[in-house]
Amino acid sequence: MSCLPYAHVDSNLRALAGQAEGFGRLAIGGLHGPLYHVTTLADDGPGSLRDGCRRKEPLWIVFEVSGIIHLSSYLNVSSYKTIDGRGQRIKLTGKGLRLKECEHVIICNLEFEGGRGPDVDGIQIKPNSKHIWIDRCSLRDFDDGLIDITRASTDITISRCHFSQHDKTMLIGADPSHTGDRCIRVTIHHCFFDGTRQRHPRVRYGKVHLYNNYTRNWGIYAVCASVESQIYSQCNIYEAGHKKVAFKYLTEKVNYLLLLCSG
Repeated sequence: MSCLPYAHVDSNLRALAGQAEGFGRLAIGGLHGPLYHVTTLADDGPGSLRDGCRRKEPLWIVFEVSGIIHLSSYLNVSSYKTIDGRGQRIKLTGKGLRLKECEHVIICNLEFEGGRGPDVDGIQIKPNSKHIWIDRCSLRDFDDGLIDITRASTDITISRCHFSQHDKTMLIGADPSHTGDRCIRVTIHHCFFDGTRQRHPRVRYGKVHLYNNYTRNWGIYAVCASVESQIYSQCNIYEAGHKKVAFKYLTEKVNYLLLLCSG
């Protein structure tokens, strides 16, 4: 009898912690905290996901319910949290998760769909966040990005996620003026970019390792590098549709006058 390829991380509830591959491998989430049980699909209040994520202590968040949680505003996730959707089906709509100046966060087995509003991403990681693992999530149809990693956030792994029905899928590195993004390190592996238009990912400054991903039927390009970025693409499949440009290098000028003024 063959073993499931991911059996070791699902052998028990907390076996997930510390099992990420790549740059996010040190993420432990809420390993050393108690269980927090989400018992309601309400946006806020006792037993809600938002209530658990805002608490300062380490928590391993699990769900006693399945269904849709409609977020009226970004849901801020504090440090040392595991949001573990295994065993239930949880879909977040309206807004997304924001990981702001936090560390050691694991997000597993959630769906993200239908985020509305300017600068609304499915998962927004900025600024100065680190040791993040996003695993086995499904993301689609947000007004901005599905996952954005900017403003010196680093040591992040994104694995076994499904991206679909979207334009600007994943941005790594904010813009040419943010030289602090040189510290960014991201691993993306075993992900399925399913007909999304561009940014699988788009990278500025950061170091990105892509392996064992499947990207098909993109609308503009598959992967874009610019401004001192380093991308190592290994054992990926790129299946072109009507657009044939898999890898693109985009020249961008750094506004040194702006850097001097802001510094």
